[in-house]
Amino acid sequence: MLTLSLALLAAGNGHAQTGTGQEPVAYVGGEICNPRLHEGGFRYAIGTENIQVMRANRTHPERADGYGWTYNHAPNLTYWNGSFFLEYLSNPVDEQQPPGQTYYVMSKDGRHWNKPRIAFPQYKAPEGVTIPKPYYGYIQHQRMGFYTAPNGRLLILAFQGHAYDPFKEGGIGRMAREVHKDGTLGPIYFVRYSSHAGWNEGNTAYPFYTRSKDKGFREAVESLLADRLKTLQWIDEDRGLDGFYSLKDSINTVQATSYYHRRDGQVVALWKWSYAALSDDEGRSWTAPVRCPSLIMAGGKQWGQRTGDGRYALCYNPIETQPYRYPLIVITGDDGIIFDSLGVVHGEVPPRRFMGENKDFGPCYVRGITEGEQQPEGQDMWLTYSVNKEDIWVSRVPVPVKTTWQGPVKDNFDDIKPDATIPHWNIYRPTWCQVRIDKAHRLCLSDSDRYDYARAIRVFETAKKVAVNLDLKVEKENADPFEIDLTDRHGTRAVSLRLQNGEIRSCGEVIGHYQPGIVRHLAFTFDNGLLRFEGRTYPILHAVKEVERLSLRTGEYRELPNRQTPNQDPAPPLPGCDEPMRPSLYLVDNVSIR
Repeated sequence: MLTLSLALLAAGNGHAQTGTGQEPVAYVGGEICNPRLHEGGFRYAIGTENIQVMRANRTHPERADGYGWTYNHAPNLTYWNGSFFLEYLSNPVDEQQPPGQTYYVMSKDGRHWNKPRIAFPQYKAPEGVTIPKPYYGYIQHQRMGFYTAPNGRLLILAFQGHAYDPFKEGGIGRMAREVHKDGTLGPIYFVRYSSHAGWNEGNTAYPFYTRSKDKGFREAVESLLADRLKTLQWIDEDRGLDGFYSLKDSINTVQATSYYHRRDGQVVALWKWSYAALSDDEGRSWTAPVRCPSLIMAGGKQWGQRTGDGRYALCYNPIETQPYRYPLIVITGDDGIIFDSLGVVHGEVPPRRFMGENKDFGPCYVRGITEGEQQPEGQDMWLTYSVNKEDIWVSRVPVPVKTTWQGPVKDNFDDIKPDATIPHWNIYRPTWCQVRIDKAHRLCLSDSDRYDYARAIRVFETAKKVAVNLDLKVEKENADPFEIDLTDRHGTRAVSLRLQNGEIRSCGEVIGHYQPGIVRHLAFTFDNGLLRFEGRTYPILHAVKEVERLSLRTGEYRELPNRQTPNQDPAPPLPGCDEPMRPSLYLVDNVSIR
C-alpha cells in the first residue's frame, strides 16, 4: 500500500514514478546525516557486531598479512561448504600504486578469522612483454570476488591491470582459480581479456581457462561467463567494447554493481553515486541508469540484497562528502522499492595509522554475499568493508533489522555460552580490543590498542527517566579510561561516567570511587535532565530530554578524524601503532535498565 501510494503521488505530481526505470528505489525516512558525528546522528541497527578481520601492521608483518602492506581495500565475501571466504586487494602504501596483490581469509563462524593468504600474487609479465606507456607497474582490482557454479565449484576472481589506471586501456583481464574444500587454491587462469587492448594467451602470464584439463573447472567458468547478472559486476573494469555487457546506456558512468531481485521478479542494479536501473529479463536488457535523488551518497559502494526474513536492505555511506565515508548504514523495506528505518551498521572512525594516497576515512566499499551464493545458517546479514582503506572488517547484522527497543532491559548473560554472540548488544571489536562473554558469563571488554577501543552498546526504550544498574569489576587498567555513557537517539551524551585510577568522574568532578579487582555495583539515574548517583544530584554533560543507549567503552570518546581532517597531507605512521600496549580488562554483569 505504501509503495502504491507513493508511486501514485509521484505520478500525480509529475515526478518520477517510484519503482519504475525513472526512480527504481527510494528512501522515504527523511533522516539526514549529521556530518559532525561519526555515527551520523542516527539510531543503531540493534545487535550488530563489528569484527576486525585484519589489522594492518607495517613493522610486524607476521601479526597481519605477512608483508606489512598498509593499503587494504575492496573486500568481497561469500559462504561455501561451511566456511566464510573473504578476499581483498592490497598495495604497500597507496591506492592503485604498484605492486599489488590479492589476499583471502577464511572463517567457520564469521567471527574468528585465520591469517591472510595470497590468492593472486604480484603479476610478472612473460619475458619480452614490457609495460606500455604511460603505465609503470601492475596492480589488481576487485569488483567481484567469488562465484559458486551450478556444479558446486567455487571460483575466486580478480582483475589484473596496470598502475595507475587499471581500467580501459590499462586493463589486462579477469583471472580466476578454484577454491578447494580444504581452502587451497587451484592454478590461475585468465577467463576474459580486456576489450580495450590486444591481450591474449601469448602475451600474458597465465594460460586461458580453456587450457585447463579439469572439465568441472571449465564448466564453472563457462557458467559464470554466461551469467549476465554476475558478470555485470565487471563492467567498469572493462567497459566491454566487444559487446560482452548488455547494459548499453551510461556504460562509462556506472561503477561497482550490486543487484537483487524484487518481489515482482524485476532485477534492481545499484551503483556508486546513487545510480540504479531495472531489468525484467534477467539482465539481457536494462533501463537507463539514473540517480535516485533520495539516496544520498558519494563514491563509496552501495550494497543491496534480499534478507533472510524476505525483506530488503540497502547499505551505504549516507553523505556526499567524498573523502570522508562514514557512517555505514542500512535501510530496509518490504518490496525492494521503498526503503525506510535507517540504522547504523558501523559508526566508528578510528585514527588512520598510516598515510597513503586516497585513503578515505571511515568504513566503506561495503559488500555482502551475492544473490545466488550459499548462505550461512540463520537469518543474519553479513557484510564486509574496509576502514580507512587500511583494515578489513565484517559485520553481522541481525535480521529483521530493528532500530528501537520496547520494554525493560535485564541482561545477566547467564544463558550465553562463552565467546558466543551477544544478543541485542552492538559490539565493536578490533583485533586488539576484544568484547566477549567469559566462562563466568560476564561481558568482558579488553583493550591493548593505543589508537582504538572496545565498545558495547545496549539500546533501550526511549525515556525521559531511566535507572541503570550494573556490576563492574576493573580487573586491569592502562593509560585509557573506561567510560560509561547514556546517549539520546542521536548519540549526544547526556551522562558520561569516567573511571580511572580508582575515581569515578562526571563532568570532571569526582563523584565516587572503586577498587581494582573488586566488583563495584553502579546505580545511576537520568531524570529529566539531571544525573542522580548514590543519593546526590549532578549536572549532565549535554542537555537532552530523552535517552535510549547505554555505551561501555575502553577509551575516551572521540570526535577526530572529522570532515576537516586533511586526507592527503603526508605524515609518518602514528607512534607505536604497530605495538600493543599493556592490556586493560573490564568485567560487566547484571545490567538492568528500566
